[in-house]
Amino acid sequence: MIGAAAPALPGLMMDRSLQISRLIDHAALWHGEVEIVTQRTGLPDRRSNYRELRARSAQLAHALAGRLHVRPGDRVATFAWNTQRHLELYYGVSGMGAVLHTINPRLFAPQVAYIVNHAGDRFVFVDADLVPVLEPLAAQFPGVEGYVVLCEEAEMPATTLPNAIAYETLIGGFPGEIEWPELDETTASSLCYTSGTTGNPKGVLYSHRSTLLHTFAQAASWQAGPGSQATILPVVPLFHANAWGLPYLAPMQGSKLVFADPHLDPAALYDAFEREQVTLSCGVPTIWLRLLEYLERNDLRFSSLRLLGVGGTAPPRSLIEAFEVKYGVCVMNAWGMTETSPACTFGTPKPQHDVLPQRIDYKTHAGRCLFGVEMRIVDDAGASLPFDGVAQGEIHVRGPWIASGYFEDAEATERGVTDDGWLRTGDIATIDADGYVAIRDRAKDVIKSGGEWISSIDLENIAVAHPDLAEAAAIGVPHPTWSERPVLFVVAKAGRHVDEPAIIAFLQGRVAKWSIPDRVIVVQELPHTATGKVSKRTLREGYTPAP
Repeated sequence: MIGAAAPALPGLMMDRSLQISRLIDHAALWHGEVEIVTQRTGLPDRRSNYRELRARSAQLAHALAGRLHVRPGDRVATFAWNTQRHLELYYGVSGMGAVLHTINPRLFAPQVAYIVNHAGDRFVFVDADLVPVLEPLAAQFPGVEGYVVLCEEAEMPATTLPNAIAYETLIGGFPGEIEWPELDETTASSLCYTSGTTGNPKGVLYSHRSTLLHTFAQAASWQAGPGSQATILPVVPLFHANAWGLPYLAPMQGSKLVFADPHLDPAALYDAFEREQVTLSCGVPTIWLRLLEYLERNDLRFSSLRLLGVGGTAPPRSLIEAFEVKYGVCVMNAWGMTETSPACTFGTPKPQHDVLPQRIDYKTHAGRCLFGVEMRIVDDAGASLPFDGVAQGEIHVRGPWIASGYFEDAEATERGVTDDGWLRTGDIATIDADGYVAIRDRAKDVIKSGGEWISSIDLENIAVAHPDLAEAAAIGVPHPTWSERPVLFVVAKAGRHVDEPAIIAFLQGRVAKWSIPDRVIVVQELPHTATGKVSKRTLREGYTPAP
């Protein structure tokens, strides 16, 4: 047997731990003057750079240890939007050995209470405008010792939050220099909870090693990737799966960072792109559909945007085609989950597919597997299926930035991880011989009608190609004969009119006959989850059958 006769010869390479603090040290030293811009409607832009980011992260780390007595492994929570101060927590908390726990402010109150208590958070750092959201919940957080409001002392709001202090007061007086502690690279660095659409949210505990390896993989995978000449505006929030890794990728490569107003009004977002000459932005399709509608309505173009990252759910072909063909913006679809740090695939096409119209066809897929991620698709019995583009099954993944279990949740771990160490994703997909992954649906959202599988994603994306539609969502509803039948909810673009006959007529010939929905329901807006995805659970719960 190979390798059985004698021990392996060790290499003569230095053993330097992979630590998040090394990213900000690198950025401050080699890209210190590169800007970080925080925008807020009605307020002057806050401009800083990586050199100042490191100094203020160091002040924070000293304050955590010296004033709040935070110890390695303690959880420090954030309840905040995209700002430089929030980014300082990314480096100050993890760098000193504690665990950064980012909480989604859009979650329902019972979910926030569960998450804070389950995580065992000692302190919560909160934006000033979100203080009123936390005040009625604070009594439910017996383990939280105090709150830090992310503002100046003069901006400190009157609050009933116990032991509240202004952020600038907390870090004031501490030195801006630090020698970061040497940590084992497997040390926990950050904690993020899944959205909890079924049962309680589940905690995903990242390590310094997993975060750095994920960042290296991202840096190697972008088509015409970010680099030091890029300006990145993460539409994806800092509280959502580490903002898809962009807060780590940008300092690694020396990219300028822009944090826009959290309300993400299309006009304000377009203005931010143009004023700061943004070259790359990432977010969910809902945001880009609204931006497209704004561009078309006002006959606008981009002067700098070159690359658009799309994730969270599959983008419709019409969105990709509009950005690529009409606006000249390269669309990079990607797929992943909170549990996967999050990227598992990137939509970089192979050379033979990187020409129109094939490029658009392949970019409707979720991309191809990143190096470092192993992937398989399995049937209901757990048997592996071929990569032929036809067989579809649940995606299983494993790798160095994939969760091996859930934080303090043995039951969820047992359900979510196979006996042989693969993460069950709950996504149904096909994989073709070239490695392109096509997400067909969530296992809980696929519509099974008379023995045929109907992809709600495919139905939605074809419907949204209708020129008068802004958004669409398909669900399966019980049927006495066919088990389930599709129902389609649609939202018209501003100033446009749609009705059921028009949408049914549009779908005929574009989808299989059995995929034509039994009903098309026009609504003013669709319900969305805290992470910006359409809440199909809400649609199903509120659905009333036709009389």
